[in-house]
Amino acid sequence: MEDIKVSIICNAYNHENYIGDALESFVKQKTNFQYEILVHDDASTDRTAEIIKKYAAEFPELIKPIYEEINQYSISHDLVDAIQVARVKGKYIALCEGDDYWIDAYKLQKQYDLLENNPEVDICATAAIVVDADTKKEISRKEPFKDNQVIPVQDVIKGGGGYVATNSLMYRTCLEKNKPLFRKKWDYDYALQIHGSLRGGMLYLSDCTAAYRWMAKGSWSQKTYSNRGTYIKSINNFIDMLTILNQETDGKYSDDINDTITQNQFVVLRLTGDLKEMKSIKYKALYNKLEMKDKIKMHIKRYFPFLMRSQLR
Repeated sequence: MEDIKVSIICNAYNHENYIGDALESFVKQKTNFQYEILVHDDASTDRTAEIIKKYAAEFPELIKPIYEEINQYSISHDLVDAIQVARVKGKYIALCEGDDYWIDAYKLQKQYDLLENNPEVDICATAAIVVDADTKKEISRKEPFKDNQVIPVQDVIKGGGGYVATNSLMYRTCLEKNKPLFRKKWDYDYALQIHGSLRGGMLYLSDCTAAYRWMAKGSWSQKTYSNRGTYIKSINNFIDMLTILNQETDGKYSDDINDTITQNQFVVLRLTGDLKEMKSIKYKALYNKLEMKDKIKMHIKRYFPFLMRSQLR
């Protein structure tokens, strides 16, 4: 186990209905190299820790768990990442939250081979399916391309955080050393995707290797999208991160970055109901792309709010 090539980082919190699928998909990986599974239970209040302990007892050579007594994420999102990265022994890191899982037993091997054969590239993503959190029925696919290719950083920037599935990512561990300022500002998967793509783009494997649960209970997406205030705050942090990225890259990708910022500012305007600003010159093209039913609904909400209230009765 001293010559570990890949470290799987799995963060879990109250994932008792999901963590078994994740761990099962990890231990079933078929590789010609050593890998480790770094599981971090962040003081779960359900049976998540119990399930992890069961797997750790069965696969002690693979699974290396940490069980927190105090929830670290509530202190700092970055603290959880720092705890996990400090434990990494692998040349590469593969990500998968405790509420997601993999569907290809050769996922690690395929991505390892691709990165080894392309030393000028730092990150690799694959196609993935999006499934219902509870039934695991396929809802859609995160599949930006039909064929294997190297995605340029400009496309990664324009793609946004949902361009590829986070649990499809594998990247060089060296990316976690000397993080650029834009990642320190907003260190979520989108910033990681961009950081990993800056040197040589992003390797894309068209094989579908991962399953991403949509709106799993307690997930970041579920907590963020279900609260308007939290969602707006997240978008503003996202915009600040892109602004810093533009500065750090000396405006090399300014057109793509500014377009992405404008699109996200428009989302905030929709969430706050600022119809006047949405129709301004800066956002007019985005406003014109909205479906007529959405425009009508926004006008009613803005000018005849009592009609919206009456529909809720």
